[in-house]
Amino acid sequence: MKTEAITSAQNPKVKELLALQEKSRMRREKGVFVVEGRRELGHCISAGFRVRTFFVCRDIISDRDLNELLRPAHEPNIIELPAWLYDKVAYRGGTEGVIAEVEWKDRTLDSLVIPDNPLVMVLESVEKPGNLGAVLRSADAAGADAVIICDPLTDPYNPNLIRASIGAVFSRQVAAASSEEAIRWLKGKKIQILTAQLQDSRYYYDTDMTRGTAIVMGTEATGLTDIWRENADARIKIPMLGQLDSLNVSVSAAILLYEAVRQRSAGATAASC
Repeated sequence: MKTEAITSAQNPKVKELLALQEKSRMRREKGVFVVEGRRELGHCISAGFRVRTFFVCRDIISDRDLNELLRPAHEPNIIELPAWLYDKVAYRGGTEGVIAEVEWKDRTLDSLVIPDNPLVMVLESVEKPGNLGAVLRSADAAGADAVIICDPLTDPYNPNLIRASIGAVFSRQVAAASSEEAIRWLKGKKIQILTAQLQDSRYYYDTDMTRGTAIVMGTEATGLTDIWRENADARIKIPMLGQLDSLNVSVSAAILLYEAVRQRSAGATAASC
């Protein structure tokens, strides 16, 4: 393990760290992304990602907390920063004195390992990292087996997405694919496709989600593209009792995921009686 102290904001390693936080293209080219905070890094390391370099501020993080991260982290380099410089490179406040450069993994449909009767969340062209992160948190809370991001408009290692997901982008199985690839994969696994849309749909609680199910959602502005509508096994909607006709995608996702949990729990209870 190599340890180095850096005290200049002009250091090339500091400049590269800042660029990796801001530029998706650079993350892909370098094969590296940035994770901040002990909780997020803990999930990342537990998911098998390899840390290349830790940037740490000894004024903030204790040796004990750092050692808990270092133990399984494949002997990364450690760069120590003074507090003023750490504050400059930290993407957000309150990151507990540790930032890491982590090696990129391509997350494809082939990498997904799903059980019998899976619950899958599918998102098509959702652009805002905050929305993606919030949906991933809901997927984690509901125990979804996988999240498929179709035709993504932001990369899965965007710092805002990692932050908004609080590490759920690592604790859940996540894959990126085109809509066509995802539909073929779901049909090949005999997973029913339920599209969330207002047109030609029925209320979500009147739809059976106890078998292998993929809940598919699009953007708040334009909804799903025709390819999903045409390949849906059922179209579902959430009752809208006010004057507005849509919910935030992360709120809708949570409602639909927990309906699947409710139905499956009720079915398991009935089967045991």
